[in-house]
Amino acid sequence: MTSPCRPCPAQVSPGAPQLRETQQAFDSVAADYDGPRGNNPLIQDMRNEMWRSLDAAFAKSSRLIDLGCGTGLDAVRMAHSGHRVTATDWSSQMVERTRNRAAREHVSESVQALAVGAHELHRLEDDQAFDGAYSNLGALNCVPDLSGVAQECARLLKPGGRLVFSVIGRVCPWEIAYYLSQRRWARVKVRYARTFVPVGMNNHTIWTRYFQPREFYRAFRRQFTLTHYRGLCVFAPPPYLTWMRERHATAYDRLWRLDRRISGWPLLRAMGDHFLMVMKKR
Repeated sequence: MTSPCRPCPAQVSPGAPQLRETQQAFDSVAADYDGPRGNNPLIQDMRNEMWRSLDAAFAKSSRLIDLGCGTGLDAVRMAHSGHRVTATDWSSQMVERTRNRAAREHVSESVQALAVGAHELHRLEDDQAFDGAYSNLGALNCVPDLSGVAQECARLLKPGGRLVFSVIGRVCPWEIAYYLSQRRWARVKVRYARTFVPVGMNNHTIWTRYFQPREFYRAFRRQFTLTHYRGLCVFAPPPYLTWMRERHATAYDRLWRLDRRISGWPLLRAMGDHFLMVMKKR
């Protein structure tokens, strides 16, 4: 495949030190990110929810952009479903994992992996060539300027193209209860910061900002119509509570069924470890 990237601009964008730290953090864990750190069974259950939404949003043989592809689990799965995916990530080590996965699973012709951050979408060519874009498990929480992402997605997507994003939310009842029970008052307040906060991973720092759904959508509302959003892990436990699935499998399955049934209701849809949002280009 021919690379659709434009050359990088000479200037360094605002927030470059924080972006670089985030990049280095994900580079450092790329080799084992398919394990407990990045894809334990609870995360895979969340990923399955995203896949249901992707299947509902995109027609067969769509051309898609994956924003924050990680090790390529989503991109390769979408390729197996018949789509063509331009998989992008700010971490070059994650991109290499995606390329290797695509080759190993014989979908290299359908997956093009590029070391391009979501804040660098101006480097992608082919205006209005894509049917949609998606981003899973909070990659967009690390982007300093969501309005720039919205503008570039509007440029790249065809009229009527869809965005499907899974974003880390601000109000997570499970997390509040969990950290209050441990009397970790400062940790309870992390998600409520109005700016980026440093989150440690593998002796590195990821700079993250948390959102409420409507707050997140404001960056996209000029170019995109909000179609649907729901909470994710409103009732089901978040990924770090693996003991819930291990010790209480029946209750865990029931909580996920409840999550699927009513987490799109008013009030509940603004809660959860993540929220899942679908938008359509105007």
